Amino acid sequence: MKKRIASSAVLGFLLCSAVTAPAQSVQDVVELDLVPGWRTETGSHMAGLRITLAPGWKTYWRVPGESGIPPTLTFAQSTNVHSVRIGWPRPGVFESYGLETIGYADEVVLPLEIKPTDASTKMNVSVRASIGVCRDICLPVEILFSSDIAPGAGAHEPLISDAIARIPKTVQSQTARCAVEPIRDGLQITAYLPVPAQGGTERVFLEPSRSDVWTSPSKVSREGDTITAVADLVPPEAKPFALNRSQMRFTVLGDKGALEMFGCQAD
Repeated sequence: MKKRIASSAVLGFLLCSAVTAPAQSVQDVVELDLVPGWRTETGSHMAGLRITLAPGWKTYWRVPGESGIPPTLTFAQSTNVHSVRIGWPRPGVFESYGLETIGYADEVVLPLEIKPTDASTKMNVSVRASIGVCRDICLPVEILFSSDIAPGAGAHEPLISDAIARIPKTVQSQTARCAVEPIRDGLQITAYLPVPAQGGTERVFLEPSRSDVWTSPSKVSREGDTITAVADLVPPEAKPFALNRSQMRFTVLGDKGALEMFGCQAD
């Protein structure tokens, strides 16, 4: 059974064009709810955070692109919840006003692997979602809601299973290499990723462990089964910093698929 308690506040408007658009109710644009799901063999619970958008609107992936708004999902107010791991299905690529953004249109289900503190009692999953939604204008919105999940096996839900199937697979049989050079306001990283072609125009997203580091769009080239990506990493202090190579996350996104690698060895 789904339970939704939602209060939404528009934090501001980011105009995406020179035309001033009328204000629009957040409830008319985006809704969030929890798809309850099932208990796994390991004792965790597989649920889904469903984001439903009005026609023509989109929201953003973990890495939103050149002009997108990065999403933040927190579960701190939940009860009987030990941890939550979020899955991110393969996103789409959108172009608007000459800028490229990465995200989802219409509807997306984010798989949530939830570990209860006590598996014999219900969980109350409380979500604070700070996300961006865009059409002709972009609205940064904050949505608060909670939902109970009863103990027990639950039922497999195709919406969640399909979303899990679209999460980029992790390449574990190969090792990424990366060269790091200091630049005036941070670091430049060149990553060599031994992954097969994913079709069409490939993009590579580089994510350091520090969430406050700005990462430039990467310059991508491919030779055989190795794709090379070059990007700048600029921290708030705007100077070179110590990069933890083992915590780097790389996502290769193509027209036909996506793959991920974690960590890289010095080149």
